[in-house]
Amino acid sequence: MSGGVAGSPQPEGPDQPEQPGSTPKAVPRCYRHTDRETYIHCQRCGRAICPDCMRQAAVGFHCPECVEQGRASTPRPRTVYGGTLRGRGNAVTLALIGVNVAMFLALQVSNALAVETVLVGGAVAQGEQYRLFTSMFVHLQFMHLLFNMFALWIFGPVLEGALGRIRFLALYLLSGLTGSVAVYWLTDPNVPTVGASGAVFGLLGAALVVSVRRGYDVTWLLGLLGINLVFTFLVPGISWQGHLGGLVGGLVVGAAIAWAPRKYRTVLQVAAFVLVFALCVLLIVVRTSQLVVV
Repeated sequence: MSGGVAGSPQPEGPDQPEQPGSTPKAVPRCYRHTDRETYIHCQRCGRAICPDCMRQAAVGFHCPECVEQGRASTPRPRTVYGGTLRGRGNAVTLALIGVNVAMFLALQVSNALAVETVLVGGAVAQGEQYRLFTSMFVHLQFMHLLFNMFALWIFGPVLEGALGRIRFLALYLLSGLTGSVAVYWLTDPNVPTVGASGAVFGLLGAALVVSVRRGYDVTWLLGLLGINLVFTFLVPGISWQGHLGGLVGGLVVGAAIAWAPRKYRTVLQVAAFVLVFALCVLLIVVRTSQLVVV
């Protein structure tokens, strides 16, 4: 007769219920939400995570802290000129377009805003130097805004992706400033000037320099530049001073970015930005002294 000996211990199978008096094993709880039970664990640190905290990984799931640590330790890809690529490659371009459009809409409901932001040499000489910056975001006619923003949309993402966000923004603002300084010197101090054309011409100049540096065919860029310069001098009401000033600024800043040796690239690029800005400030001071005396 088969069977176990009475009183002998029986083997315990996996489905055998817990013996009376044993302590039940606690169910894991999410380390961030301690009121939630979960059997999911981070594949890196082993902490329990609930569905709201788990992040999809190549293998299993990670907790939010491990995801952030992984991002911080991953080197960001860099452009050929030292800038870093983060997220969308046209974020600054879109932001600049947004500022220009927002300013245009604001001007439609406030004539006083237009009076206070346009570039008038006489007002700048009286201490309102901020107009040298604000005027590059002011457009009084829709077609003027449309043409400049279309050009910014065409050249902006390409240059932003090649230079990186900070260098691209510096290029745009310095080109706009050099255009404003040229207007300040070469335009009647009582004639108002507005528009992002100086900054846009600076982008065109920088695109030309960068393309030459990279060995690209620049025939179409030279043709586009030539057409725009023809319109600049033939169409009445266009500020050739702002266009040429922005173009020169873009060529200089673009050359500093493109030709800086890799070993000292960032230092030389920053030095060039500071030098261009300092030269603009010096020209503003000299021109202001001339107008105040007059």
